[in-house]
Amino acid sequence: MATRKAPAKKPAAKRKPASAAKSSAVKVSKDELLNHYREMLAIRRFEEKAGQMYGMGLIGGFCHLYIGQEAVVVGMRAATTENDTVVTSYRDHGHMLACGMDPDGVMAELTGRRGGYSKGKGGSMHMFSHEKKFYGGHGIVGAQVPIGTGIAFAHQYLEEPAVCLTYLGDGALNQGQVYEAFNMAALWKLPVIYIIENNKYGMGTSIERSSAKSTELFNRGQAYGIPGMQVDGMDVLAVKEAGEKAAEHARSGKGPYILEMMTYRYRGHSMSDPAKYRSKEEVQKMRQERDPIERLRGLMLDQGHAEESELKEIDRAVKARVSAAAEFAQNSPEPDPSELFTDIYVEA
Repeated sequence: MATRKAPAKKPAAKRKPASAAKSSAVKVSKDELLNHYREMLAIRRFEEKAGQMYGMGLIGGFCHLYIGQEAVVVGMRAATTENDTVVTSYRDHGHMLACGMDPDGVMAELTGRRGGYSKGKGGSMHMFSHEKKFYGGHGIVGAQVPIGTGIAFAHQYLEEPAVCLTYLGDGALNQGQVYEAFNMAALWKLPVIYIIENNKYGMGTSIERSSAKSTELFNRGQAYGIPGMQVDGMDVLAVKEAGEKAAEHARSGKGPYILEMMTYRYRGHSMSDPAKYRSKEEVQKMRQERDPIERLRGLMLDQGHAEESELKEIDRAVKARVSAAAEFAQNSPEPDPSELFTDIYVEA
């Protein structure tokens, strides 16, 4: 699907029909394609295993899976550098893995074990890695947007060659703090990319019923002079190309940029959501026609970038790594009771 661009001061053009031609037009090496495939598959298999462990009672609390949206985080990380930072919402496992965080530590945190990134005390929504420049998945809807704006301010203030990738969902876009952040970022020309992962249903209400002019979320920054683009978020190469454009804009001192990723989650909002607000036929149609992993797989096979046996071997290796992470998580001890009194902020 071709990306849509909208100058900040001009009305958006009419939507163009979807097209699969863009991926084949982007020049990417075989190694890059295989790496994108491997990373998306790693997120998919990890989330499938997490869902299985949740069903077995090994993961408690909330658990929001990223299955179907893998191309967004993989494409954006391919478009940015190791200096760039990431902050997101509670659907965060895929973002962490795309940042290079250890699947052992992520899975151990999901199971509440000592080997987790937050020592087993945070669970799905409270992980953090200063080393990998991942500044958390945040449970309060929209709260990560002013945080990401603040991180971008720090980059600018410290004269760091970095941009902050600030992810939010379509359901968070109507939060007031989002627009306060947009205003500040535009006023100070902060190096931040706001990435709207539009999976169409927010927490369970279709975007058509929850947002005015709902199909043009990338235009929401126009009042502040922030340019935006709508992107096929089920096409990792389209995401990468759009991400490079947005990163160049933000990194060069021109200020924030908005990317609206048109994507889709296959599972419910969380593991406890039966997702009765959409039909099984709709989900199946997306899986068959738009799945980001299968689209890239088909592209590589059609263009001779990979053999079927090569891709099967990648899948075997990924499954083995995820199984090892699950085993590590189950064998890791629970936090010591003394941890109840650590990492606590007390105001005197």
